[in-house]
Amino acid sequence: MSPALTIPAAELGWRFSRSSGPGGQHVNTSDSRVELFWNVTDSLVLTETQRMLLATRLERRLIDGVITVSASEQRSQLRNRDTALRKLAELVASGLAPEPARRRATKPTRGSKQRRLAAKGQRSETKRQRRRPTAE
Repeated sequence: MSPALTIPAAELGWRFSRSSGPGGQHVNTSDSRVELFWNVTDSLVLTETQRMLLATRLERRLIDGVITVSASEQRSQLRNRDTALRKLAELVASGLAPEPARRRATKPTRGSKQRRLAAKGQRSETKRQRRRPTAE
């Protein structure tokens, strides 16, 4: 996964099935779709804090503590395996990434207020000119 975290192959589970993607009749006879499973709650490579972090951040993706990634973009099972591993790595990396710095609220500048009001006035004038003239 990364230099800091490497998931052993023994903790990964694979399932193969027929893909519905490109490949024509070839797809009907080969199991090129790949599903990759990893049990986050029982993993030995994660610390308790990493486990809790992944459980909270990826709770929508977890089913009984197991994360599932599928890949069927390629015609080859081997390439789909690589794709599934890459997807899992990205998912775990995003789950363990530090929180971004909070945005500090700022006030709009005087120039941005003036530009906004000028654009608003221009839109108002354009729409006023589109109106049907009033009979007086």
